[in-house]
Amino acid sequence: MAESQYVSYTENLLKYMRLDQKGNAMAEYIWIDANGHVRSKSKTITKIPENGEIKPEDLPVWNFDGSSTNQAPGDNSDVYLRPVAVFPDPMRGVPNILVLTECWNADGTPNKFNYRHECAKLMEAHAEHQPWFGLEQEYTLFDMEDRPYGWPKNGYPAPQGPYYCGVGAGRVMCRDIVDAHYKACLYAGVKISGTNAEVMPAQWEFQVGPCEGIEMGDHLWIARFLLHRVAEEFGAKISVQPKPIPGDWNGAGLHTNFSTKEMRVEGGMKHIEAAIKKLEGRHQEHIAVYGEGNELRLTGRHETGAIDQFSFGVANRGASIRIPRECAAKGYGYFEDRRPASNADPYQITGIMMETVFGPIKE
Repeated sequence: MAESQYVSYTENLLKYMRLDQKGNAMAEYIWIDANGHVRSKSKTITKIPENGEIKPEDLPVWNFDGSSTNQAPGDNSDVYLRPVAVFPDPMRGVPNILVLTECWNADGTPNKFNYRHECAKLMEAHAEHQPWFGLEQEYTLFDMEDRPYGWPKNGYPAPQGPYYCGVGAGRVMCRDIVDAHYKACLYAGVKISGTNAEVMPAQWEFQVGPCEGIEMGDHLWIARFLLHRVAEEFGAKISVQPKPIPGDWNGAGLHTNFSTKEMRVEGGMKHIEAAIKKLEGRHQEHIAVYGEGNELRLTGRHETGAIDQFSFGVANRGASIRIPRECAAKGYGYFEDRRPASNADPYQITGIMMETVFGPIKE
């Protein structure tokens, strides 16, 4: 890795990680705060099922100080964590777990920043269409001095060109972090499907999916948590800002691939085209939940469409919606929404996609 001021003591930690836990499990409760960042804290689980498989319903509801995360006022600060998904913990190993949670208020209503709740309702209401999603998470690695990892201390690296899917020193940075994250996701059961170096140096991408329904948001958030957690041990910062470096450098997105059972069979192109037509009619509503600072990225340059214009095309990475050439040739498949920013919430993206294509929930 590039030079860093950070010193890791992971080797010292290992001897403690091998100690017997006396039949207990460590559960890392994970939630999303008001600013779209992951937070977590640990809890000891004393009762483990005989088969060793801990499910969300086996876990207690917990709470945290919502006033410290901008999720509640100080005079009524308790926010409750309801477990919704469990993953093996690649940091601590068996029998320890990662617990994805939803945030709920004391009065039994979902917290205003709990986007999963409404998304899950939409997925359930339209489950008959078997929605599949695949998200491409782009991100940028920064050192402890807030400089893109491996960039010169004064000035800039060579222009974009050799870095995308690059191989070799000077072309890629921090592959060790990327591979460690990849392995951690596979261990945890996250449906990660690949990684690659991106167009800007120190920028990478990983893909999660295909996932059906609410599973998409769950798996992407755990993948994000693991990325931050792995980078923490290497002394690197993760940025999901859509335009981390101004100028002639690519931004970062969360390209969203989508299909339904109707789109994935012969004759599916008519369903793809119908969905795109509906997306065009709600362009601004989608942009509103597709990430903060996205106007800096969606400029019509650097493989993006303009933020105020809706467009689509076959194999066109400068369009709002891209239909892969293979799908156009076959007449069925999926499409890619290239508008979401890298910092967008996957529950909001997939939720509004379902709402636009199939309609709101009928109360």
